[in-house]
Amino acid sequence: MKKYIGTILLVLLCISCAEKLIEKPDNLIPKDKMVMILKDMAIVNAAKGTNLGKLKDNGIEPTTFIFEKYEIDSAQFVDSDRYYASLPLEYESLYKQVEAGLEQQREEVEAAKKVKDSLNLLKNSPKNREAVEN
Repeated sequence: MKKYIGTILLVLLCISCAEKLIEKPDNLIPKDKMVMILKDMAIVNAAKGTNLGKLKDNGIEPTTFIFEKYEIDSAQFVDSDRYYASLPLEYESLYKQVEAGLEQQREEVEAAKKVKDSLNLLKNSPKNREAVEN
């Protein structure tokens, strides 16, 4: 009898966990586009922390800029974010993709910086100065 009660409780637990908390919105942002939006928002939030004055001086509202770039509105973003957040495994997958994209972009920027630094070092080396002066 105890086996049956345990089995029934386990089945009920599984069924209740599979229940969707939030219905899929009609205007759901696709996952790949959502990843790009979240990545850009992470970059913009970092920029706001360091260069908020420059953004204001140029009349740029970062969140509005992102919504216009991806042709979405704030309600669509909130609905989509809430829906994905109600599916923890998918939400985690989205953020892992965002993290991977940010890491890849960081590596590309660092590689470009190394090339630029190397060129500047070569340009400013004593041999090149002599060649330019002669």
